[in-house]
Amino acid sequence: MRLFRRGYLRTAVLGTVAMGVLVWAAVDRFEVPAERVWEMFQVALLLVGLLVLAAALPAALWVAWRRWRSSR
Repeated sequence: MRLFRRGYLRTAVLGTVAMGVLVWAAVDRFEVPAERVWEMFQVALLLVGLLVLAAALPAALWVAWRRWRSSR
């Protein structure tokens, strides 16, 4: 279990660092304005939030339906 957690942490850190390098390269090398990167980040967060809500609604309905069926 401990090795799993360490591997998970390493993957999360490396992924975060890689994304930071990509953003830095876009701003520095390709002269993408930082404001544009910020706007894209906000849109990405909004889309991820909407995706989570879109997945949570059917899951909640499924759980409610199973509980209703098991109580009959």
